[in-house]
Amino acid sequence: MAGMGRLDAVISSIDDIEKGVMVATSLLQQRAIEVRANRVNWQSYLQGQMISQEDYNFITQFDNSTPESRKKLCAEHGPQCVKTFLNLIYHISKDQTVQYILTMIDDMLQEDKSRVELFKEYAKKKKESCWTPFLNMLNRSDGFIVNQTSRIIAKIACWGREPMDGSDLHYYLTWLKDQMKLPNNEYLQTIARCLQMMLRIDEYRFAFVEVDGISTLISVLAGKVGFQIQYQLTFCLWCMTFNTTLAERMNKSVDSEYNVIPILSDILSESVKEKVTRIILATFRNMLEKPSEREIRQDHALSMVQCKVLKQLQLLDGRRFDDDDITDDIEFLTEQLQASVQDLSSFDEYSTEVKSGRLEWSPVHKSEKFWRENCGRLNEKNYELLKILVKLLETSKDPLILSVAAHDVGEYVRHYPRGKNVIEQLGGKQLVMTHLSHEDPNVRYEALLAVQKLMVHNWEYLGKQLETKKENNGGNVAATKA
Repeated sequence: MAGMGRLDAVISSIDDIEKGVMVATSLLQQRAIEVRANRVNWQSYLQGQMISQEDYNFITQFDNSTPESRKKLCAEHGPQCVKTFLNLIYHISKDQTVQYILTMIDDMLQEDKSRVELFKEYAKKKKESCWTPFLNMLNRSDGFIVNQTSRIIAKIACWGREPMDGSDLHYYLTWLKDQMKLPNNEYLQTIARCLQMMLRIDEYRFAFVEVDGISTLISVLAGKVGFQIQYQLTFCLWCMTFNTTLAERMNKSVDSEYNVIPILSDILSESVKEKVTRIILATFRNMLEKPSEREIRQDHALSMVQCKVLKQLQLLDGRRFDDDDITDDIEFLTEQLQASVQDLSSFDEYSTEVKSGRLEWSPVHKSEKFWRENCGRLNEKNYELLKILVKLLETSKDPLILSVAAHDVGEYVRHYPRGKNVIEQLGGKQLVMTHLSHEDPNVRYEALLAVQKLMVHNWEYLGKQLETKKENNGGNVAATKA
């Protein structure tokens, strides 16, 4: 999955699947089968003067057509086709009938992608927006109507010659993003499918970034979702990585919304579904191939090493896969990550761990030599690593992370001459002090040591005193006052 042609191929295979019986996996598709079975009595709408004779004549003919006769009908009466469908949507309010109309439109477009142009050409002649009728439908209360409409919008936006743009595009992508955040959204697969289509197109990717879409994708993936959603949303991230600029931004420090690698590495370690494994590996490969700057590619590689992707690759290497692409990606990633490990200095190791936000008691934290030689490097890039440590002290709920972060702040202050001033300016001193009353004894202990380093000069003596007291109290010095 290394090239843009692969993206086209995968999208095409998804489209082919949708045309067959395998489509009946999402709730929307299951309900669409029921909707098609409940035929509408168009005669009653004509008698009730809710639709015109013209619209009645066309819709009854269309509703009873075969694929071949439908082809001729759309070719010869395209404007009437669109006019009738839009009139029906505007003048009929009954949910069950609107469901049927929208399903007819969706099926018509799925049958022949070029039919999306019928809607655009009709709107252009009328000097109207082709999007307004459908965007308005997104405000309906019926879940099926709303999500079937969303599918139609995505198809017109992706299959037409002219892309969706401006406020209409912003509104639609914002709506999709908000739908992902709805708790227990039973139509999440449909929302994800719409995004899979939209993010195939480069202009839509940047528009999605502008509505804060990537962070929403990641937050949903970080939660407990099934393998199908994992696959679909990772597919969306994979689409994003085909753009060089976006691939470079997909994994930053812990205070960034695009911390993709830790989330995907967790899913990779737990997933047993081949298609989930395939799309994660393909995303990782793009993140090592697409960025133009070597430093960014190296940062991505080190982040993967820190998140134990290399270990997962070794486990995967012993399995058999039906898809040769998986084997190729495993080989590529293994080679790249092993090369990164060979060039890894102790500071690279530390920097990568801090940026991942997943602190643990790795050897560098307790190494006197490391802090003596590298304390000044924490000032690089406008105190990037120190700011992450401070952010972790402020936001993390994990006692281990808090303990290590407090320890590292203390070691920086201990070894760097102006460290106390820097930490105070970054707000770290106050945060460390708040953890003196933390419920976890290890956090309290590390916070206490850090405070001593921040407030006194002869910290070595006090540190030894604290260690002695810790031993005497069975490891719990949290009650000790600063």
